[in-house]
Amino acid sequence: MQTGYEAIQAEGAEVLAISADTPATTGLTRETLQITYPLLSDKAKEAITAYNVLDPGNGQIARPATYLIDESGIIRWNFLDVQFGNRLNSAQIVAELQKL
Repeated sequence: MQTGYEAIQAEGAEVLAISADTPATTGLTRETLQITYPLLSDKAKEAITAYNVLDPGNGQIARPATYLIDESGIIRWNFLDVQFGNRLNSAQIVAELQKL
């Protein structure tokens, strides 16, 4: 996602990533991967549960998910998968943004 972050921003969008990890682990991940977009910790899994992203097979992790939410808070498009490693790349997200 980091490699396409600028392309997503060029479409007028912002990336907010949410992790089920602790704030310390999330910070370490952000530093290690040199992530410049916001990477938030949801250790209590409140947002993860609210967006139906909690993995039903392992309640400690989130499923791969992408939501495009407009400025009014309305979900305009989403991707939700069951396989842990199956995530969208930035080009796929840009393509969906261009459809809106």
